Amino acid sequence: MSNSTEDVLEPEPVYALIFGSILVLGLPLNAVSLWILLRRHSLKSPNTIFMVNLAISDLLLIISLPMRVYYYATGTWPLSNMACLWATILFRSNIRSGSMFITFISVDRLLAVVYPLRLRHLRTSSIAWKGAALVWLTVVMVNIPESVEFVRQSNKLNVPSCFKSADLESALRSAVVYFQLALVVTMLAVNIACTVMVFWTLYRHVSDSVRVRTKVKVMLIFAMNLVMFTICFLPVSVSVPTTKTSKMQPLVCLATLNCCLDPLLYYFSFDAFWKKKEDLDLTRGQ
Repeated sequence: MSNSTEDVLEPEPVYALIFGSILVLGLPLNAVSLWILLRRHSLKSPNTIFMVNLAISDLLLIISLPMRVYYYATGTWPLSNMACLWATILFRSNIRSGSMFITFISVDRLLAVVYPLRLRHLRTSSIAWKGAALVWLTVVMVNIPESVEFVRQSNKLNVPSCFKSADLESALRSAVVYFQLALVVTMLAVNIACTVMVFWTLYRHVSDSVRVRTKVKVMLIFAMNLVMFTICFLPVSVSVPTTKTSKMQPLVCLATLNCCLDPLLYYFSFDAFWKKKEDLDLTRGQ
């Protein structure tokens, strides 16, 4: 290993504290959420299937956070280049899979609220599992070019400073990052369209017998999805192709925050109102 000044960088305790806080908060929230989803909700529900996979995606990112905490707390990277690759890939995979699973959840809610009978045949567990498999397959296929490029250049990486390494930045910067940007923008557009259609339906076509509290909770689901896209996913995806790795830590912190916000999505989606008879017109086919 080279003895250049990049071997030991200045610690950045603020980022270590932020990532540590996300780790401490996100790990139990997502672990408990996953347990509740598997224990108390049927995996025959498309909504549950997508949320279980979203929780798994968040947990995969969370297990990589101790490496970031140590790096920013000490300014050193004692692990291998491959460990750095995995930490980076898990972060990017969370953005890619998270954006797709959240979009599937929005589309599922759209079908339940706007087309409860006409498109009921699309809301089956079989289709949901196929959708989840497609998401993971896409993530793996997108990760392969980045991983191969990193391995190809690994012999040139003399200083594994990881999250602020210019060599790592060069190795991982490829056409894939533009795919990620296009993916997030497309998923955001789909979520916006779903939100507009659901809000319009609730405002114009849902009977007055549906409680105001029910409408508010439905709207909160879509509002939270848009917040996660505009605050967590979009800024970092826009910046990756043009911004140096060393300047992206604040955006990475924002993106990682989605792990703590997703459990709120589970709560609002599976509150008792989804299963009450008087709200059947909102959940037909669940």
